Amino acid sequence: MREPPAARRGILAEQNHLLHLLLFLVTLLTTFWAGAFWSGHEVHFDSLPAFLDDLTHGLPYGLSLLLFLGAHEFGHFFAALHHRMRATLPYFIPVPPLPFLLSLGTLGAVIRIKDRIPDTKALFDTGVAGPLSGFIVAFGLLVYGFSPLPPVEYIYSIHPDYEAFGGVPSPPPAGSLFLGKNLLYLLLEKVIQPENAPPMTEMYHYPFLFAGWLGCFVTALNLLPVGQLDGGHILYAMFGRKGHKAGAATFLVIISALGLPSFVILLQELFSSFSSIPAPGWIPEWSWPGWILWAIILTRFLGINHPPTMMDHPLNPKRRFIGWLAIIIFFLCFTPVPFGIT
Repeated sequence: MREPPAARRGILAEQNHLLHLLLFLVTLLTTFWAGAFWSGHEVHFDSLPAFLDDLTHGLPYGLSLLLFLGAHEFGHFFAALHHRMRATLPYFIPVPPLPFLLSLGTLGAVIRIKDRIPDTKALFDTGVAGPLSGFIVAFGLLVYGFSPLPPVEYIYSIHPDYEAFGGVPSPPPAGSLFLGKNLLYLLLEKVIQPENAPPMTEMYHYPFLFAGWLGCFVTALNLLPVGQLDGGHILYAMFGRKGHKAGAATFLVIISALGLPSFVILLQELFSSFSSIPAPGWIPEWSWPGWILWAIILTRFLGINHPPTMMDHPLNPKRRFIGWLAIIIFFLCFTPVPFGIT
């Protein structure tokens, strides 16, 4: 039975619209600011017209990233609304670009579901709607980002010193940030075969590619099959409590194994009193210490178990098909080493 329109209007009416709008506008500002930074344009505060003009350089990145975040969170919101659960509109989280952080302009967006999940069908629909909606946007951004790639002069405008090398240096200068390629990125490179494709040490200067890559990364994080993340909801709905428990434990072992080698090397660098062990060359390519941090967050703070719904029951074949599609999307978006320094 569908929820009466009057009840849905009641859910919308009880929102704190001013707070949601304010957070969105501030996040719009901080993502434009971050986008200007990544495109090689410094934001000046000499005057309001100069400040606004500098921000325009960040529009492609900021609008693309917020389109992805909005699609993801509104996917959850409308699914919850469909199942007659009270939920807040998205809370966008602004973060001003800071020199000591990877300045993305935002920590993402969240909604809060105020009611207990009534059944497995509602759990699955609410969990899967966000990643699927966001993935469609991220996929479109990557395809569009590969299509109109600017000539190599664009990267020279950001790094004039590269012209002295007769092109983008390979290998890149020591200390360069690089982003890892996920399976979807590799497939699109193979199919589209774009001209002037940037190396992964420069890709973050291309706003549509960067926003699409971030969309895939966030989608993969949300689809981790652990606890009450979106992937945990999907896993619980498809395979029940025992399947969720086994899947979550297995995946925690996998990401811990992925992160441990580089985490040990990082500790060596931080604490010189440790005996130095030569690091094999494969570690930076296949291991990211951030997975250890994620394993700690999941086990100590978010939790790896999933509470039952008010009525657990098997999913129908259509939802199970969508669930397997979400699992495929996870593997397409998952990046063993998302960030690194050369």
